Amino acid sequence: MELEQAKKRVEELVPLLKYYTQMYFDDKQVVSDYEYDMLMKELKGIEKEFPELIREDSPTQRVGASIKKGFQKVTHEIPLQSLQDVFSFEEVRDFDEKMRKVAEENNTELKYVVETKIDGLSAALEYKNGIFVRGATRGDGIEGENITENLKTIKTIPQKLKEPIDIVIRGEVFIGKEEFEKLNADRLIDEEEQFANARNAAAGSLRQLDSKITAKRPLDMYMFNVQKSDSIKFKSHYESLLYLEKLGFNVNPVKILCKDIDEAISAIEKIGQDREKISFGIDGAVVKVDDLELREKIGTTYKTPKWAVAYKYPPEKKETKLKDIVCQVGRTGAITPMAILEPVIVAGSKISKTTLHNEDYIKQKDIRIGDTVVIQKAGDVIPEVVDVKKDKRTGEEKVFEMPKVCPVCGAQAIREEGEAAWYCNGVECPAKLYRGIIHFASREAMDITGLGEAIIEELINRGLISNIADLYNLTLEDVASLKKNGKKFAQNLIDSIEESKHRDLYRLVNALGIRHVGVKLAKSLCKTYDTMDKLMNASYESLCMNEEIGKIIAESIYNFFREEQTIDLINKLKEFGVNMVAQKEEGADERFAGKTFVLTGTLEKYSRDEASEIIEKFGGKTSGTVSKKTSYVLAGEAAGSKLTKAQNLGIPIITEQEFEEMIS
Repeated sequence: MELEQAKKRVEELVPLLKYYTQMYFDDKQVVSDYEYDMLMKELKGIEKEFPELIREDSPTQRVGASIKKGFQKVTHEIPLQSLQDVFSFEEVRDFDEKMRKVAEENNTELKYVVETKIDGLSAALEYKNGIFVRGATRGDGIEGENITENLKTIKTIPQKLKEPIDIVIRGEVFIGKEEFEKLNADRLIDEEEQFANARNAAAGSLRQLDSKITAKRPLDMYMFNVQKSDSIKFKSHYESLLYLEKLGFNVNPVKILCKDIDEAISAIEKIGQDREKISFGIDGAVVKVDDLELREKIGTTYKTPKWAVAYKYPPEKKETKLKDIVCQVGRTGAITPMAILEPVIVAGSKISKTTLHNEDYIKQKDIRIGDTVVIQKAGDVIPEVVDVKKDKRTGEEKVFEMPKVCPVCGAQAIREEGEAAWYCNGVECPAKLYRGIIHFASREAMDITGLGEAIIEELINRGLISNIADLYNLTLEDVASLKKNGKKFAQNLIDSIEESKHRDLYRLVNALGIRHVGVKLAKSLCKTYDTMDKLMNASYESLCMNEEIGKIIAESIYNFFREEQTIDLINKLKEFGVNMVAQKEEGADERFAGKTFVLTGTLEKYSRDEASEIIEKFGGKTSGTVSKKTSYVLAGEAAGSKLTKAQNLGIPIITEQEFEEMIS
């Protein structure tokens, strides 16, 4: 490679790898580990050949990532370094040759410890007098994030050791394979974004600012190194791991003491063969010099120890037959195509089905029923179709088309402009029932006190409700049966359900869960259409005349109220006496009627929601964008581009003090 060509490639690789690295440490992995490793290897190769091209901001010169806002910084007394990656046994033997040279110079026996490289997030734990006092992420290797409270939620981390010693240790926080699959399965049902892999899930869980969220995730931790201990000295790394087990720690269960590099390579191969039996995800095997004194003589670079390397396994891919594509409906109504596969073992797991994400993904890869496809497990956990063997087609393969009706309830399936997913439009779809009732009962909707998620789930499981209207048919005995000595709870819930019948119409409109319609738009709709019948009969053209409604939202509302299930539900609610008329306040103050406000910057006395509520209370509207139709821009501290646009358009700009004068 010529210098100019190398320079150009470095200019491409550095920003790309910096972006990938930042995404990785922000728990948003955008490329596979293998792709990242190959790009990093290429950059290192260029920098080795042309040292003059090494930039200060090169990802080869840095460890880890920046501190997440909201966490306190922790300075590591002993840096938490990363490992040098190798991708062939030839490179492992090159490493051994360097180690043997130092060992022979110091007349020291050379042994290795081979361990699994756990795919998680590295952290250091500090104990004083045997008591856990602080824990921190690796961060950039020098400074990490104080995550003590989050680490305390991990049950396998001892809060008190079996001996009262001062010690700092390092380990890996992770989520096991089975636990991760269950976590993602639950998120799929709840229509939450899937974690790309177990590492992202573990890292994202551990770096939550709210430890209550961390406590809900199935985190575990294995220790793999003593960083510092003033009270006890070790001769070997293997000895230190055994001592950590004695203290009560969970230590990496795969730790193999090897007398030479041949045994080390055999151990790496054995780990690779047994990956399916390991209960946690790995992204390699680590080879470490065992003798700690020898390690001192071998030394480290700024970023990596010279006495260890990480062997990275290539991702495993398998071919199999795609037998069928079926669709499942999630709790929000999203219709997701699933590939039904001839069962195949990939990275130790039997794969018989996997998500195909959406219609665009299928078309982009030209996936057809009957195709031979290539399956890979991303991050060793999530199976995905990465390729189609089009040369193996027989002509009998079938092009897949998304269903135009919901496969669960038969309601219309819709895909809106700009959306990737298809959605069920049925308000009584059984697949959406749980989520639908949670929303229906929420504070900004029908505000049914006591109707929490656990109670809703139990009501559905017992067959006491099969649609939203069934809530109004519940008896005291039905509800009391859910809890031991539950009569008082049942009476309160029944009273709250009865009270909800008298809520304002906009709350009911919001409660129905119409796509794109929240509480703000529901209020606006009910000012124009003051009865449910008027709203149900509103024409598409009439809906479009509302300045807050575009064509997509108008179409969503129009189609929703023409669905048989919607008409059926509204009729049932009418029969139960649920209010269908907008409430009008006597002598309401409409001083802002016809006025539209845009809020920008930070207000001193009000949150944006509070200011918006006041404006709406006086008959006004709020908008997120400045236009010629804007009446006022309420500007707080650090107001941005909206203020500039308002100035350019000549829109009146008011301060918080002027706003207070207007509402006083």
